[in-house]
Amino acid sequence: MFINKSIDHFMNEITAPHSAIFAGRQGRVIPIAASLCLTLTLLPMTSYAASDSTNPPDVLLRTPVRSIDVSTGYQHLTSGLAPWRHLTVRGVLENGDHVFQGELSNKREFNTTGNFLGLTDTYSINSDWFTSGSIGFGDGAFYLPKVRFDGFLYKKWLPKKNFISSLGVGYYNAPDGHIDRSIAIGGAYYFDQPWVVEGGVRFNRSNPGGVNTHQQYIAANFTASPKDSLSARYAWGSEGYVPLAAKTSMVGFNSTDASISWRHKLDKQWGFSISANRYRNPSYQRSGIDVGISRQFD
Repeated sequence: MFINKSIDHFMNEITAPHSAIFAGRQGRVIPIAASLCLTLTLLPMTSYAASDSTNPPDVLLRTPVRSIDVSTGYQHLTSGLAPWRHLTVRGVLENGDHVFQGELSNKREFNTTGNFLGLTDTYSINSDWFTSGSIGFGDGAFYLPKVRFDGFLYKKWLPKKNFISSLGVGYYNAPDGHIDRSIAIGGAYYFDQPWVVEGGVRFNRSNPGGVNTHQQYIAANFTASPKDSLSARYAWGSEGYVPLAAKTSMVGFNSTDASISWRHKLDKQWGFSISANRYRNPSYQRSGIDVGISRQFD
């Protein structure tokens, strides 16, 4: 799934990419490209790195057949860099064994406006296996992809099928000419309510230069009540190419990213979310908040 590398580079690929989980009508468990309001991650990133993991894992939502989410966020950057802003609309539609997801996002980063479009199809193969495939496009802004693809295969384990492993591959073609190729592995364990814990690692190779990097993350979700859930995520590791301007990028460095979110259901149809994150690399720090409102349709 698409993960976001900054704030939006926030919202996920939550998204760890596969970090958001969704229980369908027949009770099957399906990963939802996280960041429906900090959960459906169809979000772009400029390289696979620790800052990709800004999205905490989603709560188990019961029968969200159709939903739409609108979110906005603000990020403050140090080192004299301009703040980031975004306005994002995301939607989910379940159709048989498929869950279709879409995102349209308008962004303002590094004093440059850009737009991103992403689409994901998650398919339930049987009671144990499911897959997801995503594609995304930027409109030419230097911090968005020309095109990116992500594919994941998931397997449910144990008698209760409450441990889910994932294996994924990714491809990212950036406007500056560099290309990322990645492999990711992870797992999520569902305790009897109220806890879900997750962890994973992504290995990435960026060219030109053959820059090898990897990132790790750990995450937890706590369902405080039928209407409230709290999520936290911490990621650390190395990054390949990360743009600072149209023709300027940081290459090969370490970073950390931490986030926390609260989701609240107002009723069966409406809900809202608030999320905060803090990202750090050798050149600057970034911290901010996202708020979103969601509507589910029966």
